[in-house]
Amino acid sequence: MDDRIHEHARVLVDWSARVEAGDDVVMSVAEGAHDLAVAVAEQLGDRGANLVATYGSDEVSRAYLRAHDGEFDADPEHELALYEAADVVLRLGGGRNTAATADLPGETRQAFARAREGVREARMATDWVSTVHPTRSLAQQAGMAYEEYQEFAYDAILRDWESLAEEMATMKEILDEGEEVRIIKEKTDLAMSIAGRTAVNSAASVVYDSHNLPSGEVFTAPYDPEGEVFFDVPMTLNGKRVTDVSLAFEDGEVVDYAAGQNEDVLGDILDTDDGARRLGELGIGMNRGIDRFTDSILFDEKMGDTVHLAVGRAYDACLPEGEDGNRSAVHVDMITDVSEDSRLEVDGEVVQRNGRFRWEDGFEA
Repeated sequence: MDDRIHEHARVLVDWSARVEAGDDVVMSVAEGAHDLAVAVAEQLGDRGANLVATYGSDEVSRAYLRAHDGEFDADPEHELALYEAADVVLRLGGGRNTAATADLPGETRQAFARAREGVREARMATDWVSTVHPTRSLAQQAGMAYEEYQEFAYDAILRDWESLAEEMATMKEILDEGEEVRIIKEKTDLAMSIAGRTAVNSAASVVYDSHNLPSGEVFTAPYDPEGEVFFDVPMTLNGKRVTDVSLAFEDGEVVDYAAGQNEDVLGDILDTDDGARRLGELGIGMNRGIDRFTDSILFDEKMGDTVHLAVGRAYDACLPEGEDGNRSAVHVDMITDVSEDSRLEVDGEVVQRNGRFRWEDGFEA
């Protein structure tokens, strides 16, 4: 087995999830992530954790949802109990077909997501971490040779996370002290409030309230957005390619939207529930180890020179104690490229221009 797989597993278990002896761990394994699952299981056994492995297949999910009548029981007890009893949940992505669920009706997706909201909340109350094993399907989606994609993925995953955390702490401090963020570029002029929110230094570890590996972003929970934003980075949503997304916000919610391709997919997401038309996240990519777009949100949203916004659920780590923030059955990220003719302002001061932060070489005031 490739030594990098063992290192990936070690980083996931030790740095990201901080698994300890006696922890009850649920590990969801995609079809193509078998080798990583074996390496992770070895790490978990070595630490004396208790493991339950489940099969996280998009093809299995598609078969179930297409055959179902669409009247789903809310938060089935057996599934809810699994996550309520877990200390750690590890999700190992890497399927055989990135478009496996592309033909699922939007209303079926919406109904299933709403019915599993309690299950999702129980899972997110654990020390959960999502990662991905580089597979040929992901390489194909990225337009890369398999070996080339492996190099790309491990460059992003096997990083000096402590050093990156120190760098990102500067951005976190700016957002924590700020009240308003404004994004300005072609087809985009969007302002949003961040007053009273806490930004997360997402350094790929639950210690930082960070739940993705790789990570490398600083994010917060904005509210009351006003204006327009254009997402020029293509993405796959619900198994379909979505491009050139425009959202217009008034009084804090989406009042108009458009997409160059598969606009109906975007509409299905926004119609899931009331919270799906409000923002749940503003994220600023800072992982310079990710140097190209690969049509994988796990990587693309962390890339330096990008900003992403998510419609739907806000993360609790960003909210004041006792405040719910935006609640929704969905959390869908969309990315805009800020490498050229753009600026990011916090309280009127330029923090990033044309992809360079004000503490980096090459920043133009």
